[in-house]
Amino acid sequence: MIIDTHAHLDMEQFRDDLASALVRARDAGVTHIITIGSDVKSSRAARDISAAHEEIFFAPGFHPHDVKSITEADYAELRELLKDPKAVAVGEMGLDYHYDHSPMETQREHFKRQLGIAKEINKPVIIHSREAEEDTMDIIASAGLPAAGGTLHCFSGGQDMAERALELGMYLSVGGTLTFNNSGALRDVIKTVPIEKLLLETDCPYLAPKPLRGKRNEPSYLKYVVDTLAQVKGLSPEDVMRITSLNATVLFGICEPPKGGAIAYPIRDSLYLNITNRCTNACVFCVRNSTDFVKGHNLRIKNEPTAREIISAMERADFARYREVVFCGYGEPFMRLDVIKEVARAVKKRGVKVRINTNGHALLINGDLFLPELKGLIDAVSVSLNFPTEAEYEKYCRPLREGAYKSLKKFVKMARAYIPEVSVTALAMPGVDIEECRRIAEDELGVGLRVRKYDEVG
Repeated sequence: MIIDTHAHLDMEQFRDDLASALVRARDAGVTHIITIGSDVKSSRAARDISAAHEEIFFAPGFHPHDVKSITEADYAELRELLKDPKAVAVGEMGLDYHYDHSPMETQREHFKRQLGIAKEINKPVIIHSREAEEDTMDIIASAGLPAAGGTLHCFSGGQDMAERALELGMYLSVGGTLTFNNSGALRDVIKTVPIEKLLLETDCPYLAPKPLRGKRNEPSYLKYVVDTLAQVKGLSPEDVMRITSLNATVLFGICEPPKGGAIAYPIRDSLYLNITNRCTNACVFCVRNSTDFVKGHNLRIKNEPTAREIISAMERADFARYREVVFCGYGEPFMRLDVIKEVARAVKKRGVKVRINTNGHALLINGDLFLPELKGLIDAVSVSLNFPTEAEYEKYCRPLREGAYKSLKKFVKMARAYIPEVSVTALAMPGVDIEECRRIAEDELGVGLRVRKYDEVG
């Protein structure tokens, strides 16, 4: 499933073969497209194309190039177009200082006015910004976004613009430019942006990706952007398609998000197991506080699966394809020790590595004597140390059992006798002394340390 969040299907480049272009899009896995208006005429055309195709939605708006000729009657029609149930956003609006098709002050005036309309009706905004980073972000910050949010389309800005946009809760949309040979700086910026805040687009008929640069762009070419973004983010193409489609669904509401209950869920070349939503920590930073999703998978389960149900879910996912199977879901795996052992036996019979990601409270949950039972079943365990002091751990992890931090350290030391690979992780949260975490891991616990990004899970 791929969603093209920005196309111009009304343009003359598609006059003779729009139908065949849409067939190629479907064959390439593009399930939904948003076609964009830049003035009243193109916004009407976008509406008509959307009405003729179930998988196409539209966004009416006034492009900065065209605002010099926009009238009050145009604004009245824009409001009417936005009443259409398939009108999912307002835009494209914004600023373009590269050309002088419309005076800068006129662009700023109409940008603010369209933001105001979007806030009034609470639809997300699609924003164009070219060589106008500071003014774009200043206007967004001062005028405010609709509660529904918005995206910077065909993002080409720098690190500062990306960070300001993320602080405002915006999405960044990437397309063919990400694949260009001269876009190394853009790829460096996108590498720092959580995949949960990225969208895919073609901006067709413009900006065809490498290796088709110079040709007319079309939605089926998004597969090249998917592959490049996967390389930039260290994910699989399937991860990129799943996550960005969820992002588009959340922002634009164009289809239903996945229902809860994922038990076996792939990320990169690992198959993760979500066996419980119970936990012995109530961390202030836990992803469960803000969303049901991790890397596009809905992990909010109503009932804990049995070992047999977990094994069946793994078999449907063909777990032998994956480098490892990881017990790591929306809760603490060691809450279900018997399930871990039964499932791990099934995995080991297939010759696949088994890892457990844990908060380290296993001794508090199961006592001190169970670890020998894991020998030969578990190949690796990763423990969330998170902080270098017990006071910080208590403040931010909020353990539900006394002595959790000391017990965590004890578990790490004991696990080394029975599990070949033992490591701890620390959270790159502002103010956390990562080097002290490293010293504790290496000198006190005798294991390696991996640093996790504060704002990204999975």
